[in-house]
Amino acid sequence: MAIGLGHYLTLSAILLVLGIFGIFLNRKNIIVILMSVELILLSVNLNFVAFSAALQDLAGQVFAMFVLTVAAAEAAIGLAILVVYFRNRGTIEVEDISTLKG
Repeated sequence: MAIGLGHYLTLSAILLVLGIFGIFLNRKNIIVILMSVELILLSVNLNFVAFSAALQDLAGQVFAMFVLTVAAAEAAIGLAILVVYFRNRGTIEVEDISTLKG
């Protein structure tokens, strides 16, 4: 039995649903929310690469590299902001971040 496009799309859909559940069901920890965003971006990358391989076109793989770049920047900058916020406030709870409003 060969692994086809449907298998990759199913795995991508599972990753997308897990990412969405992580964002909407867990509203307490910002680290889990950032990891859920990474899962969603991984799902998008899997779709790009799967369709690229199925259509014999490299454009999907090029887009996947751009998404990886954005995901790395999001993780680095997001974690840096969280470290600075944690040093100043002592917590990274999502409810406490709403106090940053001006």
